[in-house]
Amino acid sequence: MPSGNLAYSSMPTADTKLLRIVLVDDHETLREGLKSLLETDRGLSVVGEAGTAAEAMTTIKALKPSVVITDLKLPDQSGVDLILGLRARNNTMPILVLTVNKSAESLRDAMRAGANGYVLKDSAHSELVEGLQAICAGKKFLCESLSRDIISGYSDDPISDTDRAPVQLITAREREVLTRIALGQSNKVTARELGLSVKTVEKHRSNLMRKLNLHNTAAVTMFAMRHGLVKREDAQAH
Repeated sequence: MPSGNLAYSSMPTADTKLLRIVLVDDHETLREGLKSLLETDRGLSVVGEAGTAAEAMTTIKALKPSVVITDLKLPDQSGVDLILGLRARNNTMPILVLTVNKSAESLRDAMRAGANGYVLKDSAHSELVEGLQAICAGKKFLCESLSRDIISGYSDDPISDTDRAPVQLITAREREVLTRIALGQSNKVTARELGLSVKTVEKHRSNLMRKLNLHNTAAVTMFAMRHGLVKREDAQAH
């Protein structure tokens, strides 16, 4: 995590819920730095660390944290194997992948295994905290710095009938707004083109992201391409 991002620190209110975190990474120095960085936010507490998947399983079972942050590269098993192992034991706690790996395959494997979020290690501290808060609120999270190539690769997967079902949850107007988000249009431009107020567009945007469990523009773009609502080249052009 770059040192230039240390300036971010939230000021929690009295009712802020403390997130208890277990860090899983085979580099002790990185864990120490990340712990110090995370705990600049008074709403976060690193309660345990592990350098291997085996240690992680034991630590997580003992401490029962609010959320787990794991790298994908571990010395005994992969982070994906760790996630699969936790899910196989009916462990439903949110899991955030923190990695340098930008590949579409790694993203796909991690999310399919049961990860709730995927953040790159060069992301800003504020984005990592945002990701933790999002997945602990029951949402999916992808950092904005994921390249269009990752999104495109993930969008190439065949869509099952189950995958198609969420599209039916949104209205025709929400679908129009979703499409324009994926094309990179601002709320102001979308409002003008659809003959709506900016406030109405913002409401539609909030509703569709809640219904589809999407948290940011990157996730919306990926969803729109996977479901054929926009063409890949049109989304990438923006």
